[in-house]
Amino acid sequence: MSDIQSICVYCGSGAGENPAYVEAARRFGALLADHDIRLVYGGGGLGLMGTVARGVLENGGQVLGVIPEFLKSREHMLRDVQDLIVTEDMHHRKRLMFENADAFVALPGGIGTLEELVEMLTWGQLGQHSKPVIIANIAGFWDPLLGLLKEMEREGFIRPGLMATYQIATNPDDILPLIHSELDRRKNGSNNGDLIKKL
Repeated sequence: MSDIQSICVYCGSGAGENPAYVEAARRFGALLADHDIRLVYGGGGLGLMGTVARGVLENGGQVLGVIPEFLKSREHMLRDVQDLIVTEDMHHRKRLMFENADAFVALPGGIGTLEELVEMLTWGQLGQHSKPVIIANIAGFWDPLLGLLKEMEREGFIRPGLMATYQIATNPDDILPLIHSELDRRKNGSNNGDLIKKL
């Protein structure tokens, strides 16, 4: 995993109703630490955000938190991380998270998580980045979104000439191998990507 230094994780400031979400966040945090990959995330201490960050920290890993000033109290800014950036607004936060990450992973979350994931898919579709995007479909959480994307394609709103790639992981142990295989595929110029889902 030497070609991956940092991964940005989008996820909820709540824990969700299914214990599998928290377990996946904790496990993925531990995996990042084990592979010496820095976590880049939204800086909060609540919900899945706090869980994934603590999963990294408890296993000796590195964390960069990026949080806007107005969310410091609301999302219980996690001060235990090695690097913490407080921004003026959400736009600056998202830009810094993008610039500091080599890949993006969306764990379960709410509207903010959805917006961040879709933005990365859109930027990729428009050719603004070529970083891997992984949808961590834990316990089928993202099934409705994946169905909507397929419907958009069937209806012609996502055209064959404008495709962004993403991969789907159903458990946290698959995420890093998927990122690695995607980077290898791109490096080798291969179009054979059975695990690649296209918008």
